[in-house]
Amino acid sequence: MTTILAIEDEDYVRDILVDMLEAEGFEVLQAENGVVGCQLAREHQPDLILCDIMMPELDGYGVLTQLNSLRETETIPFIFLSAKADRIDFRVGMDLGADDYLTKPFTRDELLGAVNTRLKKSSSVRQQYAAQLQKAQQSYKTKLRQAENRLRYLLYHDSLTELPNQLALRENFDRIVAESGIDPGGSLDGSSLVPVFYIGLDRFARINDELGYELGDRCLKIAAQRLRAGLGEGAILSRMGGDEFALVPRWVEHRCEAEAQAEKIRESLGRSFDLDGREIFLSASIGMAFYPRDAQQLDALLGQSKKAMRQARQQGGNQIKGYTAALFDTSDRLALETDLRYALDRDEFALYYQPQVSLASGEIIGAEALLRWHHPTRGAVSPARFVPVAEECGAIVPIGEWVLKTACQQSLMWQESGLKKVRVAVNLSGRQFDLSSLMESGYGDLRQHLSQLFRELSFDPRDLELELTETILVRNPEASVRVLEGLKAVGVSIAIDDFGTGYSSLGYLQQFPFDILKIDRCFVGGIDRNPKNAAITKASIEIARQMGLQSIAEGVETQAELEFLRQQGCDRMQGYFFSRPLPASEFAELLRQDKRLKCR
Repeated sequence: MTTILAIEDEDYVRDILVDMLEAEGFEVLQAENGVVGCQLAREHQPDLILCDIMMPELDGYGVLTQLNSLRETETIPFIFLSAKADRIDFRVGMDLGADDYLTKPFTRDELLGAVNTRLKKSSSVRQQYAAQLQKAQQSYKTKLRQAENRLRYLLYHDSLTELPNQLALRENFDRIVAESGIDPGGSLDGSSLVPVFYIGLDRFARINDELGYELGDRCLKIAAQRLRAGLGEGAILSRMGGDEFALVPRWVEHRCEAEAQAEKIRESLGRSFDLDGREIFLSASIGMAFYPRDAQQLDALLGQSKKAMRQARQQGGNQIKGYTAALFDTSDRLALETDLRYALDRDEFALYYQPQVSLASGEIIGAEALLRWHHPTRGAVSPARFVPVAEECGAIVPIGEWVLKTACQQSLMWQESGLKKVRVAVNLSGRQFDLSSLMESGYGDLRQHLSQLFRELSFDPRDLELELTETILVRNPEASVRVLEGLKAVGVSIAIDDFGTGYSSLGYLQQFPFDILKIDRCFVGGIDRNPKNAAITKASIEIARQMGLQSIAEGVETQAELEFLRQQGCDRMQGYFFSRPLPASEFAELLRQDKRLKCR
């Protein structure tokens, strides 16, 4: 029912208005003065207001001024009632925003005509607004869907060659293996194999040095085209980065079939081509590994075929070599594993802290704890070298526990020394997030360990972020969700690290209870010059915003990258542009100096 508010201080006039309007089926609210009228308008938000001008306490002009200042009442149609017919009074009311002006005495037809005209106009405006709003919402949904589709495409393809990237490689590898029908436990005799080729262009750095990177990129595109042209049905070709590619064809019955395929690839890449009047020759070293004979996981097969490719390069290049364990010396790896097992007891590990900075305020609001190993004879050992070994041999579990405890203790020490509180972020390893053991024990081990640690240290769990990569979670997504929910129940925040470099990230963002999305440095680097990196980063920030996640950009190294992130509304950054990872004492000095990014 349409509601009309009648604000009139003369009782008999108000009664006449009520009788006329109610006879027409309107619901009428009554106010004997302007103060009561404003209150009823705010509470009920009627469809139309009739208001006398000359009233005690608050006149009609004051009522209209107040209502126009409130968002919930500023659009309500407003008709003045007055015994004065002076043009000046009429002009004042219309200038304040009145929709119409009735002079007392007025007839029933004049009143109803003015009321119906204003209600029709208001209804038309509302319908137009609703249509515009619906159109805007539909346009927004369409643009968001287009951004998601574009991001999905970019996440699955290399920006230079348009070849599928590692995301697509992983998913298609599972498809090829499934289609092969190979029994992993019954095909170790060499028949029915899935080859994995790792292809590296020989001495390609020379082309970049002599011809420049632009022509070098064109050479890479030509190499990609030749590789693509030789693909068989169902095969997947991926650029792994730089001048290296991976190829997984359909399964073969015998190893010699794969060797023949590799030889065709080598010959195809070796044909000369013209590039701006120059005759260019490329050659390639190709390494091979086979599922399931050499390994049953793609990462292991890629590692093995890459080792074989490097061996071919070391022997002069332009040749094919298959992986065999006998080719590769494992003595140093065994020594590294032994050293790792004693590193904790010998106090050889240290944590460095890289600041995480708010792009809104410029303040340091967090720190990512990064593990460093200073060996007495090896010197500084790269995490890329020792972390995979620690994961494989199990040493990562006690190391990971030490990292968690040390980072929490350091955070408390900063607070106790009078420095402001910052949230510390710690990476969880796959072993720490071991889904099989967690499921067997009711997924309580990690959560209980954290709860006990927080009680022992009197540490606020809200000051800790746990960072996990997608590869840790996808082994058993349903169990991972339960584990993450258990961790969040403790009070910590969960970040998905290296977003876009693992698996089907958009699906997992919706499935897993994340709080933070970290955009990998490979997408942030050169976003001011690389349109596809810019598109991926922009879409990632927008999706994080729409899903209520905080966004953090890693690896920010230039002012241009920083400004791009600010323009897109990224929440936080970390990278060498602000600070390299620092020992705890140097990080404390940054907090003490209150170092900030300049906000523009």
